[in-house]
Amino acid sequence: MNYRELLRASSGKLSSIYDGREASNIMHLVIETIKGWNSVDLLMHMDDEVSDYISGKTEGIVSRLLANEPVQYILGETYWHGMKLKVTPDVLIPRPETSELVDMITDADKGRDLKVLDLCTGSGAIAIALSRFLDFPDICGIDISDAALSVARDNARSLHADVKFLKCDVLKPLPFADGEFDIIVSNPPYICANERKDMARNVLDHEPAIALFVPDNDPMRFYRPIAGEGFRIARPGGKIYLEINPLYADDVISVLEGAGWTDVCVMMDMEGKKRFAKGTRS
Repeated sequence: MNYRELLRASSGKLSSIYDGREASNIMHLVIETIKGWNSVDLLMHMDDEVSDYISGKTEGIVSRLLANEPVQYILGETYWHGMKLKVTPDVLIPRPETSELVDMITDADKGRDLKVLDLCTGSGAIAIALSRFLDFPDICGIDISDAALSVARDNARSLHADVKFLKCDVLKPLPFADGEFDIIVSNPPYICANERKDMARNVLDHEPAIALFVPDNDPMRFYRPIAGEGFRIARPGGKIYLEINPLYADDVISVLEGAGWTDVCVMMDMEGKKRFAKGTRS
């Protein structure tokens, strides 16, 4: 069997849970990662004979994929916002819409030496991306999970990103001074438990529930303290940027305005969903 035949056979097995294009893309990524190749390398080796080792390893990965395990966790990494990030089941897999949030911040905030706080940092994706695309920023990421912070620190180390990571609970007062930060950013848990029925098994069965869900009767559980404490620790003229649940966009606006933020607005993601909110500390 050559690599062309291996890709065709493996993609065919995945057709029960993925459409044809996605199954093919996943298997290309799997083979490239196993072999340490890029897409050009794979194209050049399509007619090479596959070793028993590679065949067996691929078969094992396909079995895990068929059990709805995300390919990013299987491979231990993902490519996001131009970076290769370590991911484990202790952290969410960064989504494309969160990359839009990073672009929104870097497009709007052109100053140098901005002090930034990323709340619920998880893998550190947002904090690290901002450290690479803002001009000489001072960035701190916080999370309640020791395991997530370990992943974030590994990512910062491998990407040579100057980001501090601290263990903090965003539901409690934060250990920062009044008026300390230019930018507050967060992608906190925001999915209500009653939305589980509409979610894919690979998310429900494998991604950390602590980073996804809030109670049905309290969808603003994280936004209230983030808005309140964020306002306290933001400098005059400072900004807050949040990823939100489109179903509760109006509630997020009310929470931000109630905490004192001005010029509050909601912005759409590339799919036309109300995905982001921002405000200014006047």
